[in-house]
Amino acid sequence: MRISMKITISSKIREAAPNLQLAIITCEVENSPTNAEFWFEMESEANRIANTFTIDEINKRPEIAATRQVYKKLGKKPNRYRPSAEALCRRIVRQIPVYQVSTLVDIINLVSIRSGYSIGGF
Repeated sequence: MRISMKITISSKIREAAPNLQLAIITCEVENSPTNAEFWFEMESEANRIANTFTIDEINKRPEIAATRQVYKKLGKKPNRYRPSAEALCRRIVRQIPVYQVSTLVDIINLVSIRSGYSIGGF
């Protein structure tokens, strides 16, 4: 089944983020509880983040810094409304475990943590 959709980006967002690139994936999936092998991958990435960054360095990761800059241009306070990738990485550095939710949510969180970009799944 092919899904057709039209996505429009407002001029305000285009001005604030002229290099914005989007990727959209549509698929049918069957969600499941997270398995141990995947969670080992999540914990390995969390350890890498915890061993690489301090709490003061998280928002300086280029991907997170770019998102924060766009937030500011759009009038949003990034210290009050943190990008999800930043919030997850800060949580890890503060030694607060990331929740296991489900395979799909956990994959999105892993991509956000690893890439520094806030990823959404709907």
